[in-house]
Amino acid sequence: MRVALIALILFVVPLGLWQMSRARDFQLFAPILARVDTRQPLVALTFDDGPTAGQTEAILDVLAERGVRATFFITGLEAENQPAETRALVSAGHVLGNHSFTHRRMVLARPSWVREELALTDAAIRAAGQHGPILFRPPFGKKLFVLPWVLAQQGRLTIMWDVAPDSDPSADAQTITRTALAQARPGSIILLHAMARSRAATRAALPAIIDGLRARGFRLVTVPELLAAGGVAPDPDAP
Repeated sequence: MRVALIALILFVVPLGLWQMSRARDFQLFAPILARVDTRQPLVALTFDDGPTAGQTEAILDVLAERGVRATFFITGLEAENQPAETRALVSAGHVLGNHSFTHRRMVLARPSWVREELALTDAAIRAAGQHGPILFRPPFGKKLFVLPWVLAQQGRLTIMWDVAPDSDPSADAQTITRTALAQARPGSIILLHAMARSRAATRAALPAIIDGLRARGFRLVTVPELLAAGGVAPDPDAP
């Protein structure tokens, strides 16, 4: 019985920690949001990773043609390597969020390394011309103890998502579009991976997603605009 109990604990505890690390609407210490509570027909398009030469311009063109402003959770390393594309995002009226510097998992990490990852990416975002609090999204959506603790110290809000239509990298454009339109609801935060060269299907689906959401009566806004509509105010003293 004792051996069985120990075995159960050794199984349950790691499983529970793994589930906690990937939860979209819960983390220790720091506030986290996967969707904003609002009855207004608002949704936010968000893009992870990048900026990437070639792909960034293609996304900007689609958004500009349709008059949409989005939120881009970028990595500091790619922002440093692509400063013109990073500035172009801000100049076009889009919002930049912090997605770490190296895009490494931040679950088992030293506080000093986490702070450095955040600070270097913040600096790249500021260099692109963005002002105001910088929202954060963890790489791969993973967080556990140290990362949320550092985020809480900095008064930073973690933004997750409730709709991820291209979570399957093999999905085609039609499937991505159908999933986005079927799952979106007022206050949704939609996650798209359109920056990588391998994500041509997501880029192809983007016009249809925008047009379809509007046909359903949704207005597309940035994450800060969505937060404001739900009465959520990021800490003004956050980085």
